[in-house]
Amino acid sequence: MAVTKEKIMEALKAVIDPEIGLDVVSLGLVYEVNISEEGDVKIKMTMTTPGCPLVGMITEDAKNILENVEGVKSVDVELVWDPPWTPDMIEPEVRARLGL
Repeated sequence: MAVTKEKIMEALKAVIDPEIGLDVVSLGLVYEVNISEEGDVKIKMTMTTPGCPLVGMITEDAKNILENVEGVKSVDVELVWDPPWTPDMIEPEVRARLGL
């Protein structure tokens, strides 16, 4: 079965930023998803702050979850800081629930 961006993004909703209590997709932390024909997945993501003490845990959770998606052969999580994350990147429905 082919791996799709939609499947990857859905799986990443299980990765929670424990400080905020929201998933990395809703927070807008996933910037890019690339999938090769062989099932190699590379994602570019960021954190809410460069000094996030949970960066290792969050990126490792993302990798572990994606490795269990059917059809995924390998996972590479690249942490990027450009563009810098802002609260405007949070999904609109979530922003509304948070009163932002």
